[in-house]
Amino acid sequence: MLAWLSKNIFFPLWEIKDGAQRQKYLRELCATQWLETEVLQQQQWERVQKIVEYAFTHCPYYRSRYASLGFDGKLRSWQDFRNLPILTKRDIRDNKANLLSEAFRREELVSAKTGGSTGTALTLYFDQQCQELRNAAAMRSDRWAGWDIGMKVAAIWGNPPVANTFKKKLRNVLRDRVIYLDTMDINDASIQRFIDCWRRERPRMIFGHAHSIYILALSLQRLKIRDLHPEGIIATSMMLLEPERCVIEAVFGCQVTNRYGCEEVGLIACECERHAGLHLNIDHLIIEFLKENGTEAEPGEEGDILLTDLLNHGMPLIRYRVEDRGVPSNRKCGCGRGLPLMERIVGREADFLKRPDGSLVAGVSLVERTLTAIPGIEQMQLLQNDLHRLLVRVVPDSHFSEATQSNLQNELQVVFGSEMVIEIQIVSYLYQTSAGKYRFAVCNI
Repeated sequence: MLAWLSKNIFFPLWEIKDGAQRQKYLRELCATQWLETEVLQQQQWERVQKIVEYAFTHCPYYRSRYASLGFDGKLRSWQDFRNLPILTKRDIRDNKANLLSEAFRREELVSAKTGGSTGTALTLYFDQQCQELRNAAAMRSDRWAGWDIGMKVAAIWGNPPVANTFKKKLRNVLRDRVIYLDTMDINDASIQRFIDCWRRERPRMIFGHAHSIYILALSLQRLKIRDLHPEGIIATSMMLLEPERCVIEAVFGCQVTNRYGCEEVGLIACECERHAGLHLNIDHLIIEFLKENGTEAEPGEEGDILLTDLLNHGMPLIRYRVEDRGVPSNRKCGCGRGLPLMERIVGREADFLKRPDGSLVAGVSLVERTLTAIPGIEQMQLLQNDLHRLLVRVVPDSHFSEATQSNLQNELQVVFGSEMVIEIQIVSYLYQTSAGKYRFAVCNI
């Protein structure tokens, strides 16, 4: 009953109080997802023409940079768009004020910080309509996993908000309806408190950091807890490794919905109920995959991801290099949605390790490969501070042995060559970022 009241009474009333239109945008997005891909791409073209001209007119950074290239702000073809310069994290950090739209006062915009875990902390700004549309896009994808407005959810998240006022407590009871496991403090005591809270509150969904959900699943396995049965699980914020997906699904008895997004542009892609690739949100983004030579990656090829936000007029981001890598697809999903697919996320560039000859190794893929092939490893993290030295932190499981360490050493030596010094360090836990996330591979060179 409370779930129904939350969805149909409390949430709409909160929308009126906030002067928001998320439900309206959600209805529109739930309808347009079924349009043909070609129709969505035509709408995308019309929107990118508008945002580029808007940025040229209202943002000093784009006006100056584009004019210096002889571009007048008007796109006449997709090739014109592909000729626009790439925006980097350094560009944003060094030109923050000039990237803001002159049509807004700064206090009218919503701000957020991101990027600290990759070494480049950024402050971003968004206009209110952009925020609401992004929220609606995320809510649409939530529904693919079975999560709807009003459902109680268990969030596996770092630094959860504290309901320390009457208003916040009321909002959590009537609208948000969330219980938390703080990933900054995962131990037997906090997990037991979470289990007790789950049994009282009976959430229907799990949402959280992919690897942190995996850690929770391992703990439940070890404690022989078998009565936590959500209807769906949404894994986000981190790479979802296939071995971890298998453990999570076995422990909780339902499928995991993997999704990909970032603070800069919101939700980028998400699996639908078919779990056969991630649908790209081309109704509010342009997602490009570029090879090292600057040409477009073909379906099945890895490429650097560039993002153009079609919603944010407060601080437009055009051809923004997010420093992630992914694999585009030309497959059609059997669900019938017109939103095209990408195959998978490969990892962050910051998490690509280097061989002594300068060639790159995808750290996340390497972790996945060794976790799958070598028994005895519960978690693993690779840290590289020197071109010729690699520190491997291993959290052992009950099957760990001398053979585990020897096989891991040999496998990594084959990958990186005899010039690489590989140090294996047995630890009881892995370090996290300030947001409670885990990084599987960290390259500081």
